[in-house]
Amino acid sequence: MPEPIPVDGRSLTLGQFLAVARGHGVVALPAEARTRIGASRGAVERAVAANRAVYGVTTGFGGLSHKLITAAQSRELQISLVRSHSSGTGPALPTDVVRGLMLLRANSLARGHSGVRPEVVDHLLELLNRRLVPWIPEQGSVGASGDLAPLAHLAMTLVGEGAFLGPAGGAPEPARRLLDREGIAPLELVEKEGVALLNGTALMASYLALAVADLRSLLDAALIAAAVSFDALEGNPESLDDRLGEIRNFPEHRAVAASLRALLAGSVLSAPHTTWTGQDAYTLRCLPQVLGSVELGLQFAEKIVGRELNAVTDNPVVFDGDEFVSGGNFHGQPLALALDTLALTTQYLAAFSERRVSRLLHPALNHGLPAFLAPDPGVSSGFMVPQYLAAALVNENVTLVHPASASSLPTSADQEDYVSMGPWAGVKLRRILENTRRVLAVEWIVSCQALELRHPRTGGRGSEAALTAVRSRVASWTHDRSPAPDLARITEDLASGVLVREVRDRVPF
Repeated sequence: MPEPIPVDGRSLTLGQFLAVARGHGVVALPAEARTRIGASRGAVERAVAANRAVYGVTTGFGGLSHKLITAAQSRELQISLVRSHSSGTGPALPTDVVRGLMLLRANSLARGHSGVRPEVVDHLLELLNRRLVPWIPEQGSVGASGDLAPLAHLAMTLVGEGAFLGPAGGAPEPARRLLDREGIAPLELVEKEGVALLNGTALMASYLALAVADLRSLLDAALIAAAVSFDALEGNPESLDDRLGEIRNFPEHRAVAASLRALLAGSVLSAPHTTWTGQDAYTLRCLPQVLGSVELGLQFAEKIVGRELNAVTDNPVVFDGDEFVSGGNFHGQPLALALDTLALTTQYLAAFSERRVSRLLHPALNHGLPAFLAPDPGVSSGFMVPQYLAAALVNENVTLVHPASASSLPTSADQEDYVSMGPWAGVKLRRILENTRRVLAVEWIVSCQALELRHPRTGGRGSEAALTAVRSRVASWTHDRSPAPDLARITEDLASGVLVREVRDRVPF
């Protein structure tokens, strides 16, 4: 059995997050975190006993924060909050997003500033360890005051009033029935626990953490595809000279050029030109500058998500001395900014890739390869229409890349007058990443076919390793057939990372 990942509000890493969200990581609440949680809970109990006015404990919420609640009503307030805020709609969130959301909410509460009982965190961790996934609708959060509606649907399952995803993502199952079958007692919320569960950025942070990992994988896949295309188009490696990056002052650009030089090492096709043949198109010549910019965007997002994984994002928060401080840590603006930035940087990959595919197929631009790489152009259409697919996906990305956080609609009677819209940024980004993966699958298949047509002249060690990996899955194009199954297979293996690993095992880059 794997060593449990400690959920202590302080030490969660991106790798641990991914192990739980997408794998089978086991989680546990350390004793020191349990002690901190208990101390903050004591502050809440003393405040209720003293009839102190504490937001969300003895007052209403949002635009009703001026309404005082009696001690007798304070527990009813918490369950009323959960029920009234469970107002989401649309399809269920993906399982990895939900598991990530649950982990991040538990980790935030475990920091010991939220005033909940340890039992609340225990319930969340037990659901994770038993692989029980709450049914949470995708739409309904504006990304400020926390991801209220999605987290309310999570809280509903804890109290036995919501629903869980059925086996293998099947039809939702009533929460009470599933909890009874699993022998888990529904949670009875007490003061502060409803607002602590709802008021946080867990959905946006889950989207961002997953997207950072996905884009990191896609950038590696794009580097390999670009190297194969570079060879197939007989590119001039002069543009990858490290001295160019040095004088531009961008280490990210130099790193991309170094990776491409490693992948192209030993190439006959992209050997330095001995006679002047003009300059390569930008999608070859400017690879370090453009893909290096994707790296810049990734580093920006990684910095933000690294902080958010262990952040306390509810309101109010409890400090030593029974001090309750109200603020705006629930606001998703940093996350929305990172999500919108990754949408743009991911589109760079897709758009750049599609232009190389077009060049590989264009008889006036592909340096003597057959039109559309067809075995018998005219009778055979070759890869004409896969480029249409890539163009359609790039166009879809263009419409999705508009930043969700560029505008705001006020909520809660203008008390919450500027919200982040980060959750929609996360949904869009996930679709953009999926589209880009499919565009890259087109380039992997098309560029490998073009490279094969250049034989017996060979490409670099990385390019030839990519061709071997593709040919173990997809047959050479000797006659027209439906390319859809081939594209699906390569897309799947790009998503799992197995294709990139096979190349990297042979050629570190």
